[in-house]
Amino acid sequence: MDMKLNGKTALVTGGSKGIGLAIGTALAAEGAAVTLVARDKTALVQAQNTIAEATGSRPKILSADLGSDAGRAALHAQIDTPDILVNNAGAIKAGGLRDLSMEDWRTGWELKVFGYIHLCQLLYPPMAARGSGVILNIIGMGGRAVRPAYICGAAGNAALIGFTQALGAEAQRTGVRVLGINPSPTLTDRMTQFFKGKAKAEFGDESRWEELIAPGAFPFGRPNSPREVADLAVMMASPRVEYLNGTVVDMDGGGQWSGTS
Repeated sequence: MDMKLNGKTALVTGGSKGIGLAIGTALAAEGAAVTLVARDKTALVQAQNTIAEATGSRPKILSADLGSDAGRAALHAQIDTPDILVNNAGAIKAGGLRDLSMEDWRTGWELKVFGYIHLCQLLYPPMAARGSGVILNIIGMGGRAVRPAYICGAAGNAALIGFTQALGAEAQRTGVRVLGINPSPTLTDRMTQFFKGKAKAEFGDESRWEELIAPGAFPFGRPNSPREVADLAVMMASPRVEYLNGTVVDMDGGGQWSGTS
């Protein structure tokens, strides 16, 4: 199926690895002109090569610190308004209320919560003036299936869910669509490295890491995959589902209902 994204421009933050890299690859495969944004220039070059090898299309790359107002403003000054903005940069530290300092809260929220909001503040108005655009916020199930041990992420993700829905309500009159995806735990490089470290500690062999993924802990017996999130992102960004707006999709395999999200 032609997703009608050929020639569209897409800006993907946190695009050097994991879900961001998968989304950048999937958009490039559909013919979109992709720009990847991340802090690490070396990782960006690797991601650029990965996408070029997979799709034949070489994305642009921009190194930027999205954890500050100044860094986000500097990025904005370097780019044209894209057709598609994918907010994906950010990781919020796990821990309970007593485990996290206020600096932990501010650092996590500055990059993810305020990072998403600020980029929308910078790019939504010109999209609205143009009369077209898609903003897709990659948020997380922590804002739905809240856990005390992820209280900072629960609060931050819940805020972004509400923000996405509220901006979507405004955007419908401008021709812009604002959407979100809440992935459940996803088998990114970060998760893989976690399990490798655990396997080395427990078995003395990091190659046995897959043995530590308990099938009963996940819907369908496995974690979510970056490619599945990317495929959903492409569908949501496509004009084929133009009537979809203000929606945040819980991509958790139904785990919130069975207690495995």
